Amino acid sequence: MSRHPDIIVIGGGIAGVSAAAELASFARVTLIEGEAQLGYHSTGRSAAVFIRNYGNATLRALNAAAAPLLEAPEGVSDQSLLSPRGELMIATEEEQDELESYCAGATGIEPLAPDEAVKMVPILRRDRLAAAAIEPDAQNIDVDRMLQGYARLFRARGGQVVTGAPVHAITRGHSAWQVGVGDQTLTAPVIVNASGAWADQVARMAGVSPVGIQPFRRSAAIIPAPEGYDVESWPVVVSASESWYAKPDAGKLMVSPADEDPVEPHDAWVDDMVLAEGLHRFEQAVTIPVTRVEHSWAGLRSFAPDRSPVVGFAPQVEGFFWLAGQGGYGVQTAPALARLTAALITGGVAEIADETIRALSPDRFQ
Repeated sequence: MSRHPDIIVIGGGIAGVSAAAELASFARVTLIEGEAQLGYHSTGRSAAVFIRNYGNATLRALNAAAAPLLEAPEGVSDQSLLSPRGELMIATEEEQDELESYCAGATGIEPLAPDEAVKMVPILRRDRLAAAAIEPDAQNIDVDRMLQGYARLFRARGGQVVTGAPVHAITRGHSAWQVGVGDQTLTAPVIVNASGAWADQVARMAGVSPVGIQPFRRSAAIIPAPEGYDVESWPVVVSASESWYAKPDAGKLMVSPADEDPVEPHDAWVDDMVLAEGLHRFEQAVTIPVTRVEHSWAGLRSFAPDRSPVVGFAPQVEGFFWLAGQGGYGVQTAPALARLTAALITGGVAEIADETIRALSPDRFQ
């Protein structure tokens, strides 16, 4: 392993791996992941859905930029990373304003009569439905194929991957960063902080002011498919208040309480009470009981204070690049942010509007 790459990327989730793969076209890059495998935390626990209208205006611009790269992932996969799914949003009487607000700023969403929503997902309780809307173009994302494809591309371009090696020290020398990894010290003029929930910790380690990245826990469970139903053709179903959502998953249903509890960075686990409350909210909206949970897990979604990602060089700190705060949008925005990262670091032409780049910049927290 070279101890003197041009760029060190800290964090082996989809953000770090995709950015490293793009950067490896221009520079010698080493990717460092503290866990034994890439994509162990948030990436490996994603709901794996691409929703064009998900997030604020900045994120929707990133979604639009990422869509063609997910559909034609040259060098990453020989076929699209997306497959049909659809997203059905449903509202009770109390949730109608939230549904209207979401649809008002969206494109490609069609209102749907409650009776039509029940035809689409027959287990929905008609007496609880006041309104519904469908986004037909929401799609599944093959997250594992995406992650492995970017990892292969990175290695093919000469990139080096170091796993099972938490970073324990970062200092700035005269012309380069020194990064302590295990019993070795790597040096590079540029480091990319793609460490997810740990992004502020990595910044502090480097003597860089944190930007306020806050991890939030998100839980999910696999339950059996309702007896007598083939769920594979069903869309993702989301309550308008985001108090739960459900998605077909390999012939079963993945149900999430859509929890968002602030936590410290850690290997997330399910809070049984939070999961039980979320499953109860799901049961109130459908005609079937939850008889058993086959599997459950939790992951961390990490947000900056304004809920937009943080992408760009830290102000007044040479060679420290932020790629953090992707929240629940990290997988679907990764191709766009990876290319933007490469453009900003190498001085290339960005494919994203200047207005969006400014909205992502760490300068906004000054």
